[in-house]
Amino acid sequence: MPQKITLGYKALVEAAKAQIKEYTVEEAIELAKRPDVQLVDIRDPRELARDGRIPGAFHCPRGMLEFWIDPESPYYKPIFGEDKTFIFFCAGGMRSALATKTAQDMGLKPVAHIIGGFGAWKKAGGPVETDSSKK
Repeated sequence: MPQKITLGYKALVEAAKAQIKEYTVEEAIELAKRPDVQLVDIRDPRELARDGRIPGAFHCPRGMLEFWIDPESPYYKPIFGEDKTFIFFCAGGMRSALATKTAQDMGLKPVAHIIGGFGAWKKAGGPVETDSSKK
C-alpha cells in the first residue's frame, strides 16, 4: 500500500512561520552588522561551495542543528551558548523557517529567520564571499 502523506512540507513551513520571528532581507543586512547578532547558514556544504556565503555567518548544516544546539550533545557547538540573537537562513527561506522553529522549541532565544533566505540576500546586494573571492 502506498504511503499517504497527510501533512506536507508547505503546511509545516506555514505553521512554523506563524510561530517565529521573521526578518526581511533588508532588516537582516542591517542586523548582521551588530556584534550581538549571529547569522546561521543551514544550507548544505555543496550550496555554500556553489553559491557563496555571507561573511561572518556560522555554518550549521540542517541535519546537525539539534545536536549542535544542545549542550548535552557530544556535538554541541559553544557558539550556541553565546548571548546573541541567532538569525537562520537557507537558500529560499523554507528550511530556515523549520530550523528556527526547532531552535525556538529547544529553548534557544532569541531566534529568527530571513524571509527569502540567501537568494533574497544576494538579490538585495547583501555582501557575499565565494571561494574565489577569498584568494
